Amino acid sequence: MATSRLLRTSAALLAATALLISGCSSGSSSPDAEASPGPTTEAGAQRPAADATLAPLPSATPAGLRPYYDQKLSWHPCGGSGFECTTMKAPLDYADPGAGDIKLAVARKKATGPGSRIGSLLVNPGGPGASAIDYLQQYAPQPAAVRARYDMAAVDPRGVARSEPVKCLSNKQMDRYTQTDQTPDTPAEVNKLISAYRTFAKDCQTRSGKVLSHVSTIEAARDMDVLRAALGDKKLYYVGASYGTLLGATYAGLYPSRVGRMVLDGAMNPAIDSRTTNIDQTAGFNTAFTAFAADCIKHKNCPLGTKSTEDAGNQLSALFKKLDAHPAATGEDRQLTESLATTGVIAAMYDERAWPLLRDYLAQAKAGNGRGLLTLSDSYYERDPNGSYANQMYANPAVNCLDLASAFTTPDQVRAALPSFRKASPVFGTSFAWAALNCAYWPVKPTGTAHRIEAKGAAPILVVGTTRDPATPYDWAKALASQLSSATLLTYEGDGHTAYGRGSDCIDTAINNYLLNGTVPPKNKHCK
Repeated sequence: MATSRLLRTSAALLAATALLISGCSSGSSSPDAEASPGPTTEAGAQRPAADATLAPLPSATPAGLRPYYDQKLSWHPCGGSGFECTTMKAPLDYADPGAGDIKLAVARKKATGPGSRIGSLLVNPGGPGASAIDYLQQYAPQPAAVRARYDMAAVDPRGVARSEPVKCLSNKQMDRYTQTDQTPDTPAEVNKLISAYRTFAKDCQTRSGKVLSHVSTIEAARDMDVLRAALGDKKLYYVGASYGTLLGATYAGLYPSRVGRMVLDGAMNPAIDSRTTNIDQTAGFNTAFTAFAADCIKHKNCPLGTKSTEDAGNQLSALFKKLDAHPAATGEDRQLTESLATTGVIAAMYDERAWPLLRDYLAQAKAGNGRGLLTLSDSYYERDPNGSYANQMYANPAVNCLDLASAFTTPDQVRAALPSFRKASPVFGTSFAWAALNCAYWPVKPTGTAHRIEAKGAAPILVVGTTRDPATPYDWAKALASQLSSATLLTYEGDGHTAYGRGSDCIDTAINNYLLNGTVPPKNKHCK
């Protein structure tokens, strides 16, 4: 099921951390109060609540939270040379700390020198639902200059990977779920899609009822402050990508005086509602596909023709329509359906280095071999060759559906919005619109609303945006930078999702200099 979810493509396949927003996009409410949905449009979608601003928490630690802030962590070797792991306790419910704990997995790799230690640098690759510990252990060795001065650290957010993970479907059930038709043409197909959403939500509640009400971005940000204290740091140093930018910005809004150096790469805009988020992202993927198509048609063997980007889009849509009627063989029990093919194409939009692969796989699919696009789709869903799925597919909607009200609550609302989604992307608009219905059937009511984050009084924050980013459109980076009172925007004029560590010496030098010396780049700095 090609959903507009915030997901990570396989690092082994694309060498990139790729993240995509769910139909119930992430946001947060006030830290200790449940918020009701905002006013609605005629189509029933929630309006942006840009006038609301995230309020900081009191600087003094409440007595009920003191045992968590004072806890001593017991470390043990793990995950390769120099890595240590531990378990940290946090309150399941910050409004009622006595109601029980949640255990969070933490990892670190101590600063190697030379040079004096600056502090602990917490990293989060996004998701929501991506394992920060996996990311740390794969990428913490780089860049060496930053690793030398920081203890590199990560916590799997609540509900994610090693931190009391959300569980939903069996692997076989998940296989069927990902193949569900997400461009329904008949009432029967609409009912089948809704049934899939309902079953997914019901099974999540059955298998993960304890944590589903307590995996919000607000709570994960508060967990980061507990970890900061447990690590012995007065300030939080942080690098977050994609959804990780929302997590970092939320921390800054709650604890502005505790911000050290913070990089928010591939930024989200917390001030927009679910529907706006989804339309923006649909347009983002259209921008990315247009860039891919412009490159593809320069090649005489482009499987989408050599006429124009518009014609390439028409040919891709025709392929999807063909697969909707007649799925392609893949050499295994699963066939390449329209939904899986769409997911495979989406996965390749995150990193332009995947474009040659995509050209080959599209050519194969047109010839009746769906194996290549299925491989890309599996990487998107984090499906292993043995058929098992990572927890991210379950943690993602759990966080997103708690953070904001669903973009739509009925199929009729989706139908009314289809023209605007198709305008945003003739190729992906229909599937993205129907994907935005998934949170309508979630068993836990949302506790968040859209809001601005200003973080007044915070140290300088570096926001990074990529001009043709598919998953987090560049306008979001500009919006977040304008909200945060101490932010500087660094722009990468290029393709793919996020910018740091993806091959631009200009970007990497600017970010590393900021992390090591606290020097923000000049205003309006652009890198190519």
